[in-house]
Amino acid sequence: MEKIFIKNRHDKKIAALVDKPEISRGLAFITHGLGGIKSAPHLQALVPVLLANHYVVVRFDATHTYGESEGDYSEATATNYYQDLEDVINWAMTQSWYAEPFILIGHSLGGLCSNLYAINFSNRVKALATVATVVSGDLFNNDCNPQERAEWERTGWQIRDSHSQPGIVKRLRWLNFIGDLKQYDLLDKASKLVMPKLLIVGEQDDVCSLNTQNIFFENLPEPKELQVIKDAPHTFKELEHLAEMSHIVNQWLKSLN
Repeated sequence: MEKIFIKNRHDKKIAALVDKPEISRGLAFITHGLGGIKSAPHLQALVPVLLANHYVVVRFDATHTYGESEGDYSEATATNYYQDLEDVINWAMTQSWYAEPFILIGHSLGGLCSNLYAINFSNRVKALATVATVVSGDLFNNDCNPQERAEWERTGWQIRDSHSQPGIVKRLRWLNFIGDLKQYDLLDKASKLVMPKLLIVGEQDDVCSLNTQNIFFENLPEPKELQVIKDAPHTFKELEHLAEMSHIVNQWLKSLN
């Protein structure tokens, strides 16, 4: 594993990790969700699966999150996450191991970014896998707890304890974030996602619900696959959920070869 630092278009530092198999036959990018980090267990679990299938794996901390990249989480938006994904891929294009078409994998807001990239640069994307993807600003807002959403709208802030990083209190400028997110709607351009697609969602997801994933799935063209992990929440932490996700992704990768 190699850690590197690059600069994004706004001259902010992005920290990334590159894992290489002994024999490389492809390339994959993994993008985390809102406030996530590149080393989160549900992302880390995918690395050995991709390596075993001979993919170079690139994962990174978006700016304005809690990893090693620069920025302030309170200022996070879907746009800055998407731009960082573009910038990381553009950097990768300068490396000797770069290969097209590549695979994109994203969780939650990272899923939205992966889908947007696949829509904008479909010729570069071999296949697309998302875990509990954000589909649109409206559907994301609808999935929010009504009482919590009302409080966020009243105060202008979403304030939450971090589940993945105990002791951290996440403060997000809600109106800025949701206002930016409302410009994105994958349903409008779903027909452009012509590459193989895998959607994974936890049965108990209360952030990007199973209902939302079903709506998106129905609007996607073939080839496509939807897998529901029983009793799992939005972010997988239990070993059985991580193992099932890894197994699903492994079988899907093998079907692409």
